[in-house]
Amino acid sequence: MPRIMAFDYGTKRIGIAVTDPLQIIATGLDTVHPNQIIEYLKKYMQAEPVERFIVGEPKQMDNTPSQSAQHVRGFVNLLKKTFPEIPIEMFDERFTSKMATAAILQSGAKKSQRQDKGLVDTVSATILLQGWMQKF
Repeated sequence: MPRIMAFDYGTKRIGIAVTDPLQIIATGLDTVHPNQIIEYLKKYMQAEPVERFIVGEPKQMDNTPSQSAQHVRGFVNLLKKTFPEIPIEMFDERFTSKMATAAILQSGAKKSQRQDKGLVDTVSATILLQGWMQKF
């Protein structure tokens, strides 16, 4: 069974998470600079089939798009252009970074790990993917 891949998009880093082949468990995969994401995905998908992309949708508390929404739309358009055969779904990403920071803190991570923004982005993508999976 192909995997499902989720992205926590940022202009400096993109956190990536994937499901296992049976689509039961979400796992953090990596953090990649936006300029390297397409090359990274092409290489990854040569080894592992991916059936769907889930992209975090940045929203304000009042449900309106946040300032970073335009960057996310550009990323989604790039994914559509590069991988037209893979469906893309948007999923509300509110609070994923705060939840990721709390999860890292609860795990007993050292201070240097807690301050690693790449780790926060990867855990955020994992939380995003878990949330999407739970809606089914």
